[in-house]
Amino acid sequence: MTTQTIRFLQRGAVREIGDAPATRTVLQHLREDALCTGTKEGCAEGDCGACTVVIGELDASGALALKAVNACIQFLPTLDSRALFTVEDLRGADGALHPVQQALVDCHGSQCGFCTPGFAMSLWALYHHHPRDAGPPSRDEIAAALSGNLCRCTGYRPIVDAAQRMFEYPRAPFDTDAIAQTLAALKRTQTFEYQPPGAPAFHAPVTRAEFARLRAAHPNARLLAGSTDVGLWVTKQFRELGDLLYIGNVDELKTIERDAQTLTIGAAASLEDAYAALAADYPELAELWTRFASRPIRNAGTLGGNVANGSPIGDSMPALIALNAELVLQKADKTRTMRLDAFYLGYQKTALDAGEFLTAIRVPRPAAALRFRTYKVSKRYDQDISAVCAAFAIELDANHRVTDARIAFGGMAATPKRAARAEAALVGNAWNEAAARHAMTALDADFQPLTDMRASSAYRAKVARNVLWRFYLETRPDAPLALAEVNAFAYGAHAEEAP
Repeated sequence: MTTQTIRFLQRGAVREIGDAPATRTVLQHLREDALCTGTKEGCAEGDCGACTVVIGELDASGALALKAVNACIQFLPTLDSRALFTVEDLRGADGALHPVQQALVDCHGSQCGFCTPGFAMSLWALYHHHPRDAGPPSRDEIAAALSGNLCRCTGYRPIVDAAQRMFEYPRAPFDTDAIAQTLAALKRTQTFEYQPPGAPAFHAPVTRAEFARLRAAHPNARLLAGSTDVGLWVTKQFRELGDLLYIGNVDELKTIERDAQTLTIGAAASLEDAYAALAADYPELAELWTRFASRPIRNAGTLGGNVANGSPIGDSMPALIALNAELVLQKADKTRTMRLDAFYLGYQKTALDAGEFLTAIRVPRPAAALRFRTYKVSKRYDQDISAVCAAFAIELDANHRVTDARIAFGGMAATPKRAARAEAALVGNAWNEAAARHAMTALDADFQPLTDMRASSAYRAKVARNVLWRFYLETRPDAPLALAEVNAFAYGAHAEEAP
């Protein structure tokens, strides 16, 4: 293999790197090589936001798209053909503070200052995403933008104030066209191959066919998408990953398409884009979307990676299983489909063959008779791992009798799993309190959950029963309860009840 250099735009110039290990993180490069020490290291696992940077890349139309990500778990070769923006980029050429920075100063939004650069970059991304003619962003919009940033001493109120104040200052110049032109010149038309001397290789194909060929040729290579999980194998477990096969440059696998029957989400579509598409069809997913990790994690991670990873606590899988999703799998030039609920064989063990990979997730479009909800229970409301994640989908006939039931849980077993006995207790019966109570009792036979640092077995079992009861209260034919009556956190846009 003939190695190439990593090329990306930073501080107005194209940088080229050819000697860094493929698993060197963007944060390590910034602080130790580029000496851009404004970006801080906090947790080294994408949880605290001190390392937040913004990545610029070309979208399908060729325009510049900006997204906040965690530099501590992004590998350096994934910057190829992209632009990297850090807190050092905010100050103007004349030395003037950017409106984001000026607002943080004027609103007293910084105290010790350690987390401030990360907040500034998340706010900078919001500054460019929020329409100028829409007025200041809402509290919900600000909370979503800052969900990946933890403050340790200032408190969030002055930072939220700064998020609104920053739009009151004169607009800061930002030449998106010039950046897009530079990235267009850097964009690869063939596979990017990177291998420093004596180190594992990094393969980044640009077509699905080439990705399939490389996957078949290198079945033991580690597949890499957003590195929101794999990155921690390096920063926390110090694992050697071997050769990497990167899916993030395959535009064909980022597409999201609809027809009358099916929503098809490419495996490389980001979690943020995937959940936006899912919530457009199923607005009941809005809360789970905003509570799935943080926006920087959702910007980097992919729905395909979350599904293929096979974690028993992945929040996407219960919802997708309840919606009867199926997977499109490919090996070389052959494809097959499989129901998601048949994909998991054991703890982090899936039905993927050697050399096979996930290309898409297919979700049926909504049916009028469907009643669907998801519930995430965790110690923190934002950015926390679920103790229990539940999804319920039932179909009712004209007499309010359950004709089909799909109930799935995460956190209750070694894999995301359906509650077969609870489903059987519902099907064929009227959707009433007696049926709901019967299904709640059946859950005890479906699961024997473990006890760990997040929850005890007894707590998980009780929560599982209680969220099924809540599902009944929200969807019962007679006087269903509104979201605001069952959710203590329902406020703002989130208080709009799903149909």
